[in-house]
Amino acid sequence: MTDTDKTAREKPVAVVTGGAGGIGAACCRALCDKGFCVGVHFRKSRQPAEDLLAEIMEKGGSGFLLQADLASVSEIDAMVNEVKKQAGRIDVLVNNAGFTINDMILTMKIDDFDAQQSVGRGAWYLTKRVLRVFMFRRSSGRIINISSVVGHTGNAGQIPYTMEKAAMDAMTKSLAKELAGRNILVNSVAPGFIDTDMTESLPEDIREQILSAVPLGRMGRAEEVADVVAFLATGGDYIQGSVIHVNGGMYGG
Repeated sequence: MTDTDKTAREKPVAVVTGGAGGIGAACCRALCDKGFCVGVHFRKSRQPAEDLLAEIMEKGGSGFLLQADLASVSEIDAMVNEVKKQAGRIDVLVNNAGFTINDMILTMKIDDFDAQQSVGRGAWYLTKRVLRVFMFRRSSGRIINISSVVGHTGNAGQIPYTMEKAAMDAMTKSLAKELAGRNILVNSVAPGFIDTDMTESLPEDIREQILSAVPLGRMGRAEEVADVVAFLATGGDYIQGSVIHVNGGMYGG
């Protein structure tokens, strides 16, 4: 742990996958504000994760870095072991990591489809490992899956991505039933179109088309998604197996 003092180790611990940028970084900041020591996961780009952790530490928070390719079972195992070594516990898991490979079904390559689906597989296996930590400690826990509005509405050119996000919400609902009586809450947060690097690259005509479907008339902010994640991490004791939409009114669920 970057901050190994006794106070940091006594804090509840939240692990955020894909924690270095966009929604993930906003979640890390919001959870630190709620008193969590945050495990900032990244796959390749170390510098943004280091910069975020430095920002957190400067503001009096605590955290540590976690590097893993979530498509690899062995790297997920090593990551969970590192959390236990650094912090000794896990209280909240935010399955946020993701990417999108866009193409129409007639031209998309099978390798690209498989790469996209590896995101859901990684979230499933990481959740499995974290649940063992919860149950070993015989404590409560929270699992928060970041899905997407397009998992409910569909989107042309994004079939594998929309399938993956719909599956995240299905996992949330099924896992909530499997964990009945164990004091572990599982919920999804489904963002709409949020102003991040992923949406910033959209052509202007596509952005305008998207905005025309949003009653609030603007893109969402990563912090607005993170506010809901922080609430589910600390409150909402009677919310279980739910999908909470954060999309400016474009889809009601």
